[in-house]
Amino acid sequence: MTAIQVHREQPVALPDSTVSRIGALAARYGLVVVIGWIGALKFTAYEAQGIQPLVANSPLMSWVYAIVSVATFSSVLGVVELTTAVLLAVKPLLPKLSVAGSLLAIGLFVATVSFLFTTPGIGEQSAGGFPVLSPTGQFLIKDVALLGAAVWTLGDGLRAVRRA
Repeated sequence: MTAIQVHREQPVALPDSTVSRIGALAARYGLVVVIGWIGALKFTAYEAQGIQPLVANSPLMSWVYAIVSVATFSSVLGVVELTTAVLLAVKPLLPKLSVAGSLLAIGLFVATVSFLFTTPGIGEQSAGGFPVLSPTGQFLIKDVALLGAAVWTLGDGLRAVRRA
């Protein structure tokens, strides 16, 4: 049981399972909102230009700009991210599809976490560099936690598939 203090008088007991369910919903649908929102932004010139230096400096992805424009790649990535968000969201109805969404999310976050190691200027030079993060480094570091949430949704989805 987890106790929550109400008006400093009597604790209200919430079963741990209730807290876990609320946390699971917040993790899954928080991830859906983040991926969906960022995916929708990929259709703007602002976001396409924002990710350009990350992709261009990645040994794994820099080749893509030789094939498609910055805007086209951003739009394709937006479609992938919006699809990922939808697949994550449908877990109560279609857990197998949600597993696919989790795998896509893991791939997206592994890619963005890799930018921490390939993008110049991640450490704030005026503060002596790494471990002080620049604004770009701060933008990317959150993806370490989002990667963890995506791995959790994969396990949650696999449990739901086994139960079904």
